[in-house]
Amino acid sequence: MPFAADFQCAGCGEWNETVVDESAGQRQFYVEDCQICCKPNLLRIVWKGDGFDVHAELES
Repeated sequence: MPFAADFQCAGCGEWNETVVDESAGQRQFYVEDCQICCKPNLLRIVWKGDGFDVHAELES
């Protein structure tokens, strides 16, 4: 079941919404471009029991 989660772009600081697929596991890593500045953000997603913790850093 997919969940909506927010992340703050590591490039411009704007908030973005992404969809996290719970069936992909408790720890996930993937790249998603910022919806504002288009910079690629490496997202680190960890299931916390009551939701996902999303950390973004610029892809190098």
